[in-house]
Amino acid sequence: MALIIDGKIIAEQIRFEIKNKTEKLLAERGIKPGLAVLLIGENPASQVYVRAKEKACVEAGFYSLVIRMPEAVSENEVLSLIKSWNTDNNIHGILVQLPLPKHIDEMKALLSISPQKDVDGFHPENIGRLVVGLPGFVPCTPAGIMELFKRTNILLSGKHVVVVGRSNIVGKPMLNLLYQKSKHANAIVTICHTGTKNIRMFTKEADVLIAAIGVAHRIGADDVKEGVVVIDVGMNKIVDSSTKSGTRLVGDVDFNEVFPKASAITPVPKGVGPMTIAMLLENTYRSATGEIFVK
Repeated sequence: MALIIDGKIIAEQIRFEIKNKTEKLLAERGIKPGLAVLLIGENPASQVYVRAKEKACVEAGFYSLVIRMPEAVSENEVLSLIKSWNTDNNIHGILVQLPLPKHIDEMKALLSISPQKDVDGFHPENIGRLVVGLPGFVPCTPAGIMELFKRTNILLSGKHVVVVGRSNIVGKPMLNLLYQKSKHANAIVTICHTGTKNIRMFTKEADVLIAAIGVAHRIGADDVKEGVVVIDVGMNKIVDSSTKSGTRLVGDVDFNEVFPKASAITPVPKGVGPMTIAMLLENTYRSATGEIFVK
C-alpha cells in the first residue's frame, strides 16, 4: 500500500511552526514579518491565489499588504511601487502575482525586486545562489517538495530522480536542489521536456518521479516502475459532470492507475499545492530575521 503524502497536513504543521516563530520574533526583537503582494487585473485564478496568500499571512501573524491595480496600469507605475517597497522596512517580502498584462515586461518587473526581498526566489541572483549552493531564496514549490521529502523521511542520496518539465518556476530550480551535495539531496537527476522523444524510457527508470508538465493524466501506470515515489505538481481542470461545478482538479499523474505501483505518492489536490504557500511564509519569515543570506 502506497504512502499518500498529505501536503495539506504537512503544510499546516509548517504554518503552525511559523506562527510560533513569528510570535517569538515579535516578542524578542520587535519584528513582524511583512509581505507585500501586487495583483494587476482581474484574472480569476490570480485573485484566488492572492486571497489565499493574504489569509495565510494574517493567520501566521504577519503584516500583509495587498495592492490591486487595474489592467491598464502603466509599467512605470508598477516599477515605482516595487521600488518603494524595496526601501520599506516594514516589508520583508515582495511578490508580483503572475501573469502580468502583455504591456508590462514580466522580467523587468521581477528584476526590479530587491534580491533580499525576492521571496518567490525568481530573481537571477537567487537562482545563481541556488546553482552554486549559497544561501538565498528558493522558489516556493520546489522548496515545498524538498520539505515533503524531509518530513516523510524519503531519502534521495544516490537515487535516480526524473523531473518532467523545465519551467523556471519548478523544473529548473528542482533540478538544482536535487543534485546539491547535501544531507537531503545528492540525487542523480534526469530532466525531461518537450524535446524528449521517448519520455517513458526515462520515467520507467525513475526511483523518484516529479511531474510538472501541466497535462492532465500524462503519466500512467505504464510510465513508472514498481516502488516509485511520485510527486505530482500538476493542477489541471477537467470536465466532470458528477461534481457541482461540472469540473474537478487532477494532476499530471493518473493517481488511480499509478497508486498501486507507487511506494509513495502525492494526491491532487492536497499534495504539493498547500506547500507552496507554506514555503512563501517560511521565506518571508527568514527574510525578516535578516539571516537568509548568511552561510
